[in-house]
Amino acid sequence: MKHTLLALILFPLLIFSQINVEKAQQLFEDGKFDQAKPMFEALLKKNPSNIKVMEYLGDIAGHNKAWDDALLYYGKLKIAKPAEANYCFKYGGVLGMKALEVNKFRALGMIDEVRGNFEKAITLNPKHIEARWALIELNLKLPGFLGGSEKKAIQYSSELSRISAVDGYLSRGHIEEYFKRYAVAEQQYKKAIAVGNSKKSYQMLANLYANKMNAPDKAKSVLEEFKRKG
Repeated sequence: MKHTLLALILFPLLIFSQINVEKAQQLFEDGKFDQAKPMFEALLKKNPSNIKVMEYLGDIAGHNKAWDDALLYYGKLKIAKPAEANYCFKYGGVLGMKALEVNKFRALGMIDEVRGNFEKAITLNPKHIEARWALIELNLKLPGFLGGSEKKAIQYSSELSRISAVDGYLSRGHIEEYFKRYAVAEQQYKKAIAVGNSKKSYQMLANLYANKMNAPDKAKSVLEEFKRKG
């Protein structure tokens, strides 16, 4: 009898909690982060070890450029789930964004940790695509004396090609575009379209035409082709 009464008391509470989680998740998916945030905070207060809720709050903090808050959440997630590659990737990404907003001296001391988290994500998940994209960007943007390297960027692009042909072509195109080798970049983006026919491939080619090659008509044609195939 006692067990029955306990179940009758707890069951509505469990259902209510589940509804709250689902509502907060829906708000998040709809991009209504300011509404979702207090709901997730309330849920985390009730269950401080809820991994998924912490991740949602970290993502919201990152979206709002509240880098320190995001680092706090992702740091806890890394401790709670040290084998989860995405938490290292997200931590490294947020730390990199923070490094862009602090003085250069402080930023210099953060670069190794940024790179280390991306590399750890790949160690934990050898097929991690986003971490390789991040390392490509890092190697392109950093000067050589801080570890930047076109050769390293190409290495990660080659690794991507073995995981995803589309990402391989797109990342190589991005590298060629960065160094203003636009004709080569164009060919890489066209190969990505031929292989995967993805929206991102069409957009990157169209952006190259419009912003770098002064060919707005070609950009328009590429986007129209995507609409026809879509």
